Amino acid sequence: MQDYTFIKTGKKIVKLKFAQIVVIKGLSNYVQIFTNDDQINTIYASLKHLIEKLPDEFMRVHNSYIVNLHHIDAIEDNHIHLGEHKIPISANNRECVARRVNQNML
Repeated sequence: MQDYTFIKTGKKIVKLKFAQIVVIKGLSNYVQIFTNDDQINTIYASLKHLIEKLPDEFMRVHNSYIVNLHHIDAIEDNHIHLGEHKIPISANNRECVARRVNQNML
């Protein structure tokens, strides 16, 4: 599988490497893609559509958020810390997040 995708943001088509993506936030019919170099790209898409096309290191943790598991710094209570981002974990996704994290615990 390739390690990048192309996204259309505004009038530009931009190459985006999956490893750069930290978190994706859903905004109705649009999503904001936050990258590790502090870029925010807004595209016309749904989280449901994106999660089907993203590689396995991405996980939906809330109705409004998809996170890149490689960028998780900490999990505290019902929140995931990814750098400056503090993302809530929904009750529906809590068990699934715990399972994925436990696979990588010592």
